[in-house]
Amino acid sequence: MLEVLIGVFTLYTLIKIYISVMQIGFVTDAKRLEPVLLSETKYVIAGNYAIKKERLSMAETFIDYVVFLFWVYGGFRYLQQAVGIDNGIISSVEFLFGYFAINYILTLPLDVYRVFGLDKAFHFTKTTPKLYIIDQLKSALIFLIVGGAIFFALSYIIENFTNWWLWSFLVVFAFIVLVNMLYPTVIAPIFNKFKPLEDAELKADIERILKEVGLNSDGIFTIDASKRDARLNAYFGGFGKAKRVVLFDTLLEKLNKDEILAVLGHELGHYSHKDVFKNIGLMGAFLFVVFFIVGHIPDSLFLELGVVANAGAKIALIAMLLPIFSFIYMPIMGLVSRHNEYEADKFGAKIGGKTNLVRALLKLVNENKSFPLSHPIYIFFYYSHPPVVERLKELGYTDEKHDDSVLLGFLNDT
Repeated sequence: MLEVLIGVFTLYTLIKIYISVMQIGFVTDAKRLEPVLLSETKYVIAGNYAIKKERLSMAETFIDYVVFLFWVYGGFRYLQQAVGIDNGIISSVEFLFGYFAINYILTLPLDVYRVFGLDKAFHFTKTTPKLYIIDQLKSALIFLIVGGAIFFALSYIIENFTNWWLWSFLVVFAFIVLVNMLYPTVIAPIFNKFKPLEDAELKADIERILKEVGLNSDGIFTIDASKRDARLNAYFGGFGKAKRVVLFDTLLEKLNKDEILAVLGHELGHYSHKDVFKNIGLMGAFLFVVFFIVGHIPDSLFLELGVVANAGAKIALIAMLLPIFSFIYMPIMGLVSRHNEYEADKFGAKIGGKTNLVRALLKLVNENKSFPLSHPIYIFFYYSHPPVVERLKELGYTDEKHDDSVLLGFLNDT
């Protein structure tokens, strides 16, 4: 059984590396052609960033494989020996904290390079070392509190219920729903400062749109996203009375009022079409399959790993295999998500005007330095949004002339 597990993870790793190689080759060739949607300078910069980002992704894939081999060839055994199994649930929780802490330490250098090496070089991040450390400490504290509670609950279920995988699925699924409900009002404010939108005219227009589409909101807020990142974004998050309209300060700086309303119209389209609930349903189906499969893995695998099949080992195995299940499921999620994005674009164009949404998308591409082209296999596996070129075509915009003056004129005119 262990040989099968290693074989599956090896195949998964090789496929990911192959996709990255294909993407790097595609972008390398594409960035030598006439620019698409971007000025010539930004087009080359975006291509270079996409290539370097994918090389980093390959390095992360390789590190993940090495870490996987570490765990299956003795890591699990040594960790369980270190924490023991005599204390039952407590030992399982300690085992899980140890497992995730070691993974975090082993992968931290690449994350530091991504923020302060790659993103800093391309002027994407404004994060300082102090802010990065504070964010890491906050995340660690949340993980200790929330993760500890989840680990304890799952360990108790596994140790006391025959069909532990079903009850564990229900607990994790309920937790995901709760996080989606609380994110805009409880979690996000831990990392960013929220303040009510000060632009009275924009606020009035947003409230009018919300009323037109029959959606209620807890408020309209801006966040200080610029202290970490130069990218533009907005979202409408939460459930029930906790729903909030959230605008990044970077978005307010770069887009005019009409373009902001078009972007917000797109986000409201997701709620109007119940896409959030569809995504939660798809996530629930995914988690059910994962817990079902892992719940029926024979204990002989744990013997081959050199560990007792207690709650900690089983939860760690789920965490270790989750990327494989996610990779297999991503194309399904992607197909649904890309369809939903097209529909949300239609909604946003209806609410805010097609021209305004086109201009907003063009500005988002330019400000975020997003390379507009990707290999089809890369899109199939990783894209939750359709390529922006295709989204613009659906909205009636084509970049046929590849002329910087035409592009800049469209961005600046009415």
